[in-house]
Amino acid sequence: MASAPAGYNYAKGSGIESFPAAVVFAVIYAFLLVFFLFRSFTRPTFVFFIVAFFCLLRFTGFIIRALLAKVPADGENVNLFIAYEVIYNTGFFGIMYSTYTLILDRVAFAKNPPRGPIYFILKRRFLFRLALSAAVSTGITGSIQMLLGTQQSTISTGETLRKVAIYIFLVCTILVFLQAFILARVEFSGTNPIRRPHAHPKLISAITEGGYRSATRSAGGKYGIYLLIIIALLLVAREAFFAATISNPTAQDNEHLWYPLAALTELLAVGIFAVPGLVPARSEIPQDSEWA
Repeated sequence: MASAPAGYNYAKGSGIESFPAAVVFAVIYAFLLVFFLFRSFTRPTFVFFIVAFFCLLRFTGFIIRALLAKVPADGENVNLFIAYEVIYNTGFFGIMYSTYTLILDRVAFAKNPPRGPIYFILKRRFLFRLALSAAVSTGITGSIQMLLGTQQSTISTGETLRKVAIYIFLVCTILVFLQAFILARVEFSGTNPIRRPHAHPKLISAITEGGYRSATRSAGGKYGIYLLIIIALLLVAREAFFAATISNPTAQDNEHLWYPLAALTELLAVGIFAVPGLVPARSEIPQDSEWA
């Protein structure tokens, strides 16, 4: 792509055309960013901080996408386009790790958490961060090589790296979906609460035979596991779209497909994190649990 003719529009070449859609998503993420930043301080938890970071990256990314779609000079700016690719690829780390962390935090409330070699691997946060970091760095490297490569071998390597990144993300989303079902088994294994004396004053939590229970009647406290399964399904659907179109860049970049199957699935997933009672406060999580 470095040998592209003068005046080549990288944005249009990658299917970025809708200015209104990018603006709408940027505005929505701006509101979500403010909301999750507020929740990060009023109900401190690592999950809210990471979700807020994800919203910041998506807000910035859609602002750049709007510029790429609206301003021809920006669309022809390869450096701005690379910045968009870097921000977009990095952002998915946030929503994935937030979901993974929330599931582990809720399993930590279980009196009898699951055990075994599979569970031992699934609860290793470092390994999951490593896999996500590998996917992000591989995807970014592949995108840059495809854009700046001057030889076909370099461009082909870039395409391969992007495919590897998509497959790593797909495996990670499937693992998160599997964890959601593990959590479902844990939370449905018992319902008798044991009150925690040091619980958050505004939300008395409990250790149960199953998992996290909130004393409130909020939607998150009552239907938390179902909401987490929906989040996991949305993330799997997002990556399934990229995997299904991995050899068809035209379809993958088509905004009529990209917005509903990639952008909207993420937005719906992050919106569910705002449901009251879904995310335990940091002060509520049992620190003596091996899953914490």
